[in-house]
Amino acid sequence: MTPSRRQTLILGAAAMAAPLILPRRVCAQAASPAAPDAAPSFVTPIEHASLMLTLGGQAILIDPVGGAEPYANLPRAAAILVTHEHGDHFDLPTIEALLDENAALIVNPAVAEMLPEALKSRATAMANGDAGEVAGMAIEAVPAYNITPDRLQYHPQGRDNGYVLTSPEHGRIYIAGDTEATSEFRAQTDIALAFVPMNLPNTMSVDQAVEGVAEMAPRMVIPYHHRGQDPAEFAEKLTATGAATETVILDWYPGTDDPKGPAD
Repeated sequence: MTPSRRQTLILGAAAMAAPLILPRRVCAQAASPAAPDAAPSFVTPIEHASLMLTLGGQAILIDPVGGAEPYANLPRAAAILVTHEHGDHFDLPTIEALLDENAALIVNPAVAEMLPEALKSRATAMANGDAGEVAGMAIEAVPAYNITPDRLQYHPQGRDNGYVLTSPEHGRIYIAGDTEATSEFRAQTDIALAFVPMNLPNTMSVDQAVEGVAEMAPRMVIPYHHRGQDPAEFAEKLTATGAATETVILDWYPGTDDPKGPAD
């Protein structure tokens, strides 16, 4: 039987599965923002939903937006991952400015259809459930969607991605994208680090995030995409559940003194 595209991707990932190695322990007070240098050394927050991971000596950009300037002092990316089409996650001019000739571009199928032909021909579209390899690491595309009835129009089921990268150095890293605490979110296992969104009405409330993260039980969680919500409240409530997950709070909204970020 000739394997389908999805089967081929999964077979490729299985051939290079890496063991889980825990990240460096980071201690943060649950109810107060952590200092910037409390972040894992391989994590660079950019703004809101944009970040860089340095894994295996290579830079991986997730949802870069805002033009080239915020990335001017960062290393060139070996790969760019895009979770979905909304403007705070997908910005074509930024991708065109940052994507080097040999860099990988991973997108969900809806974004793939929006790319100009020059980029579409070199992009890899990963649908929910696909798995494969990027920059020498296993990657999985995790469904990201809304489940609350009055939010279903923001992120319909089956369209958008979160991603799990398996780093030989740091273990399984889950970038959840724009999602609520879906069954797929809760079912993630052996997650060393999870980036979890919590803003309304687009994703989930602090209480929903606490419930979902407590069930997932990652080693560490970093709230992101939390404009208008208090990440310290999340940390305090997660600790109150008895969860062993460590919370690290970073500055995702530079230029404002409000840890919740500017209002929408």
